[in-house]
Amino acid sequence: MALKVWIKRRLVWIRRNVPPGARTLLGLVLIIGGVFGFLPILGFWMVPLGVLVVALDVRPLLAALRARCGRGD
Repeated sequence: MALKVWIKRRLVWIRRNVPPGARTLLGLVLIIGGVFGFLPILGFWMVPLGVLVVALDVRPLLAALRARCGRGD
């Protein structure tokens, strides 16, 4: 439960403080970094976080993720 709260807070902070084009770039960098998750500093956790950050800018992807999670709002 605490992980969900942490992720939600980070996404809200990113949505408020990072411009839309930079959010997409940040998300792509996180996804690419997650591919190298076997390295000590990087981790596989970066892939889902990157997808969520990109989803903040791509409305159809955001709607699909919400529908899949069962949230209609």
